[in-house]
Amino acid sequence: MHDFRALRADPQAFDNDLARRGLPPVSETLVKYDEERRTLLNELHTKQADRNNLSKQIGQLKRDKQDSAELEAQAIALRTELETIQSKADALDAKIFEILASLPNRLAEEVPVGADENDNIVIHQWGEPKDLGFTPLQHFDLGEKLGMMDFTLASKLAGARFSILKGPLARLDRALSQFMLDLHTGEHGYEEHIVPLLVNEQTMYNTDKLPKFGDQSFCTKDERWLIPTAEVPLTGMQADELISVEELPIRRTAVSACFRSEAGAAGKDTRGLIRQHQFYKVEMVSITAPEESEAEHERMTRCAETVLERLGLPYRRILLCSGDTGFGAAKTWDLEVWLPGQQAWREISSCSNTKAFQARRMNARFRPKAEEGKKVSPEFVHTLNGSGVAVGRALVAVMENYQNADGSITVPEVLRPYMGGIEKIG
Repeated sequence: MHDFRALRADPQAFDNDLARRGLPPVSETLVKYDEERRTLLNELHTKQADRNNLSKQIGQLKRDKQDSAELEAQAIALRTELETIQSKADALDAKIFEILASLPNRLAEEVPVGADENDNIVIHQWGEPKDLGFTPLQHFDLGEKLGMMDFTLASKLAGARFSILKGPLARLDRALSQFMLDLHTGEHGYEEHIVPLLVNEQTMYNTDKLPKFGDQSFCTKDERWLIPTAEVPLTGMQADELISVEELPIRRTAVSACFRSEAGAAGKDTRGLIRQHQFYKVEMVSITAPEESEAEHERMTRCAETVLERLGLPYRRILLCSGDTGFGAAKTWDLEVWLPGQQAWREISSCSNTKAFQARRMNARFRPKAEEGKKVSPEFVHTLNGSGVAVGRALVAVMENYQNADGSITVPEVLRPYMGGIEKIG
């Protein structure tokens, strides 16, 4: 959610930020609605004072055993007026809320203006794509030839965009999750959580997934939502919390199943693990003071990069342009991993600083340190989230980068302790 005071103070700057995302100006409409609402509220307060005076006069007349019928009729009429004014003010509040809830976060100044992913900027690259010495297969061909990846049976059970892994390949998938969690908790200072996979509508709204992305998520009949990412509960835990600055930063991690309807993805990645309705992801969430969030963003992204470096997977860091930056993000770094089977770089992690956008929605605040004898008002925290990393896509990357000419897959050394010492699959 946006800071309405900042919008009123500089409406042109607000509209300029929207224009960077290719959106039309709205500040004039919002300020107009707000002024109308303020006028109504002033009128409401005046008439409430009139009603209180009438009530006192009626009470006095009754105590004096005098006729109060005329004043009581005025009070009834005034009550009707108050209800009408309140209804109009509430309607304007709803209009303002509806518009603000539909608007994306304001972008950081350094985010480049661009239309889509073609305008993103490559910041740096780690590792070089290797020449495997043979024509590499894509992961789904490798998995099916090994007899350890079954899309046909999964489709029979659940429909398209599901998969079944078995045997050593399933163990490799689990090993990746365990390795990432051990790294983030043991070296990167994140606290592991096991979180609900179902959350209420308010939590989805708080973490900017509603109303914008309702059609991309699954909702149960009792209006609980399957989480599209563990970011939702890990960040949502902070709702309505007021903490001291000494408690910051807070760093949380979890591996969870994630669920997405993939609306609008028809024809994209129809085979394999890249785009599934259900997938696993290790998520990182940080809660910081405003002045620390930029440094925390860099730190979080380095944590994700470390995963790929330990796995020996070539990757590159991308700064997303305005047209490709997500709804709730002020700035996003994407990590793209090299897939030999596709001969392409594919996203495997996305790390975003939402600044106070989510915190304002969920009323997540902290109390800054005050000088002795002085009081300070609470401020909104900044929230950050990042994939550390997508487990299924990491499995894809390992399979394709570590495949051998005979169709077997060499297990990366860092994963072998989690695989009971197995060095090769197939």
